[in-house]
Amino acid sequence: MATRDPIQLRGAVYLDQLQPQFAATCAANTDGYFPVAGDSAFWLEVSPGIVINRLMDVALKSCDVTPGALITERHYGTLEVHGPDQGQVRRAGELILEAAGVSFDDQLKPQVMTDEIIRKLSDHHAMMINRTRAGMLVLGDDTLYTLEVSPAVHVLKAANEAEKTSPIRLVGLGADGAVGRLRLAGTDAEIEEAVDAVRRVLADLGATAGVA
Repeated sequence: MATRDPIQLRGAVYLDQLQPQFAATCAANTDGYFPVAGDSAFWLEVSPGIVINRLMDVALKSCDVTPGALITERHYGTLEVHGPDQGQVRRAGELILEAAGVSFDDQLKPQVMTDEIIRKLSDHHAMMINRTRAGMLVLGDDTLYTLEVSPAVHVLKAANEAEKTSPIRLVGLGADGAVGRLRLAGTDAEIEEAVDAVRRVLADLGATAGVA
C-alpha cells in the first residue's frame, strides 16, 4: 500500500470579522459561496494542493460553516470556510489542522518580496490598474501601496486588518498561487496608517510561525 507524503502547512489564517470591502472583494472573485461583512473566516494553504478536498470534507461534515474557496493550482491548494458564528469557524479550523496532521506553529513565516508606497499616482497609471482591478477604483493623485508576500494566504489577514485600521480603498487582492498580492489606495495619511497595520500583522505572523 502506498504511503502518503506529509502535508506541508504553508499558512493558516483566522479572520475574526470580515471588513466590508474585504468581504465584497472576496465575494466578487470567488467560485464558492460568498461571505458577507461581519462573518468570520478560516483560510488554509497547503501542499500537496489536492488534499484540500479531504480537509474541506472534514470541516463541512462537522461544523456549521460555508465553503468560500477550494482552489488547486500548480503547486499549492487553498481553502476557505466562513460563517457568522466565530466559534464554529474556529472549530472548523482546528479540525482541518488536526486532519492535516499539522499545527499553527508549523506554518511558514511571511516572506515579503515587495512593500512599496507610490505617491501621487498619475491618471494614466491609475487607469491601467483599474483595467485589471479586483476591488475598488484607484484614482489619479491617489497614493498607492503594493505588497507581495509568500505564502500567499498571509496577504488576507494583512488586507482585512488594513481596512479595519484605515479608510483606504482595497484595489487589488490575490491570495492563491506562489505569492499573495495586495494593492491599497487612499490619501498619504490613510495609506501610512494602513501600512503600519500591514507590517504589524506580518511581523506578528512571523513571530508565531515556524521557520521557512
